[in-house]
Amino acid sequence: MLPLGTHTVGTLLAEWAADTPDAPFLVHEDEAGTVTTYSYAATLDLAHRGAAVLESLQVGLGDRFGMVIGNRPEFFACWFGAALIGAVMVPMNPQSTVHELAFMLEHSTCAAVIADADRADDVRSATTAPVVSLGADFDSRGITPSTVVPAALDPRAPLAVLYTSGTTSRPKGVVVTHANYLVAGEAIAAHVRMGPTDRWLVVLPLFHANAQYYSTMSALVSGASIAVMHRFSASGWGAQAKRHVATLGSLFAAPIRMILAQPFDPADAPDSLRVTWFAQNLTADQLDEFERRFGCPLVQWYGMTETIAPPVANPLHRRRDDMTIGRPTCTAVRVVDANGDDVGIGEVGELLVGGVPGVTLMAGYLDDPAATDTAMHDGWLHTGDMVRVEPTGALAFFDREKDMIKRSGENVAAAEVERVVNEHPAVFESAAIGVPDDIRDEAIKMFVVLHDGVTATEADIVEFCRERMVRFKVPSHVEFVDRLPRTSVGKIRKHVLRSGGDDR
Repeated sequence: MLPLGTHTVGTLLAEWAADTPDAPFLVHEDEAGTVTTYSYAATLDLAHRGAAVLESLQVGLGDRFGMVIGNRPEFFACWFGAALIGAVMVPMNPQSTVHELAFMLEHSTCAAVIADADRADDVRSATTAPVVSLGADFDSRGITPSTVVPAALDPRAPLAVLYTSGTTSRPKGVVVTHANYLVAGEAIAAHVRMGPTDRWLVVLPLFHANAQYYSTMSALVSGASIAVMHRFSASGWGAQAKRHVATLGSLFAAPIRMILAQPFDPADAPDSLRVTWFAQNLTADQLDEFERRFGCPLVQWYGMTETIAPPVANPLHRRRDDMTIGRPTCTAVRVVDANGDDVGIGEVGELLVGGVPGVTLMAGYLDDPAATDTAMHDGWLHTGDMVRVEPTGALAFFDREKDMIKRSGENVAAAEVERVVNEHPAVFESAAIGVPDDIRDEAIKMFVVLHDGVTATEADIVEFCRERMVRFKVPSHVEFVDRLPRTSVGKIRKHVLRSGGDDR
């Protein structure tokens, strides 16, 4: 069964604009502190502007286009404009390097790109597709009549390709449908028990699935609203929540630690927040301190771009254990051993999530049937995350089967960093691991073997990476070694690197 019947994201927005035109949907606070509020009707007008810009670029039904846009209203203009005309957005981290942009734009065969003014020149150097810069060029193309009839689309038609780091050296494009977005919104709204008076505080980047799935879409299906900040501010988070009368927050563990590292002014404590959801590990002391400061519970859940809605979450009102990722929601899950057999209480296995591709699970990886088949088969998505089954029925995150590094809420593929480091002319080979970081979850440490007779410094390697990767992927530590420990078939034994050479 499809969520909301035959609705697409575009038709649902149009319905709300007709039924509650004056109700607020989008509140945006820019870098200067200026606040602009868009009602549902005004948000639909914003979508019409975005649709006009896309049509001026000859982007239409089924065409993909790039978005290198920060937390701005134009992001919604392009996203919802695409939903109206049946185009497919490919949002990218505005901090991405030219190398990274070039790969994603080429891989997704984007017909055009819309970019922040300060990134437009870099984007033009990364692609031969036409590039529209936000500002006069974008605004002049956005002149359009006030009524656009949404295209007649199957809800399982794609609306986005979200790039996420994988176990290979290149990120993979997750294909997300209209139905996927609506499933995410319905699931979150139900779990959080949302209504029209709720408002999310959105400080995470809009290109990220968290802000799209959990905040924006749950608000859209509920007739609620979102308050979108220009950027995350550790010192200003509480004041922002109070200023915008937010009832819901969504954070990763790293931003929470950054918030707790700031001096606290009780005058900034919001009295409207009823819950803040988070992902990834915090200590019991950090949980207690956050709840003491801001007067609302922190509740942990688990999800991936590929899972769409969180398949596992702690309950909102019942007894919870935020040292775990919670219990299965309405989604079917299994925890299995290497043979595919279900594990017992206290045992560790891989988390599998059941569902329907293109509805409750991602539609697949763009132009990568092999990776799609590896990730999804026999009706189950293989997350690659290892969890332990607790006696309460909750699941505790244990480790990653995939060689991933968690840094400030972002997944970094070790192979992606290794690929870049190995391009350095002095490097023979390298291996990346995650090491604990008090603020950012994990830092990236490289073990580097140099070619015989050449030299390089840690600063050389870091600077080389900084020129080729977004900042959160750049290694923090480099250790030069004579060789990397390997198995008998040549695989690098990363557990030996993590243990400091102890092979037990």
